[in-house]
Amino acid sequence: MIIPDARYHSELVAYMINTIMECGKKSTAAAIVYGALEDIQSKLKDEDPLTVFTRAIENIKPKLEVKSRRVGGATYQVPLEVSSKRQTALACRWLLQYSRGRRGMPMRRSLAIELLDAYTNQGSAVKKRDDTHKMAQANKAFAHYKW
Repeated sequence: MIIPDARYHSELVAYMINTIMECGKKSTAAAIVYGALEDIQSKLKDEDPLTVFTRAIENIKPKLEVKSRRVGGATYQVPLEVSSKRQTALACRWLLQYSRGRRGMPMRRSLAIELLDAYTNQGSAVKKRDDTHKMAQANKAFAHYKW
């Protein structure tokens, strides 16, 4: 069970802090997330940063993914629906991956930029979700192999 964070009282923000945390440095991870939310607040004056954050995560969450199944010597990519907990985990992981991939700027700024891109349905994390959905759609013929 995740305890909601102190500032926004949101389990999603607490989950993101825990995802960013490396080597047990939770205060550093919290400073990054809160700083990114402050950057969002300064860029979008009329929007609540928590609403922007939640909408960005919702835009990244995948509904379908593919898993490899070995059937009679052949390996098939079988499309499966994604549980809500895994959707959130994948969304946070992808957001973090592409934020870390932006070199030459502080993590706080790169996370804020990725969140703003995801909020407007753009950016690398949204493209990753779309690619995942396309892969599942392309392999729809093998859906009967799921078990």
